[in-house]
Amino acid sequence: MSARKRPRDPNQLGKMIVDIAIGEVEDRPPTPEEQGKDPAAAALGRKGGQTRAAKMTKDKRSAAAKKAAKARWHRQKEPAT
Repeated sequence: MSARKRPRDPNQLGKMIVDIAIGEVEDRPPTPEEQGKDPAAAALGRKGGQTRAAKMTKDKRSAAAKKAAKARWHRQKEPAT
């Protein structure tokens, strides 16, 4: 279950604001438990890149960055229509 975007239509937006005010709809993103995810795994996933970078040597970090940059710059561009 994902958080709903706020509608652009003024009437629908007004209804959503009233629903939030009376407690019929919650105005917050769902927690990992509500999404059916393990909270410990979600916490580890948030810091995964930083932990991986801390364990790598300077040369390995540099190689990974070069590989990523090469993949971005050599991506095929779609023809403009």
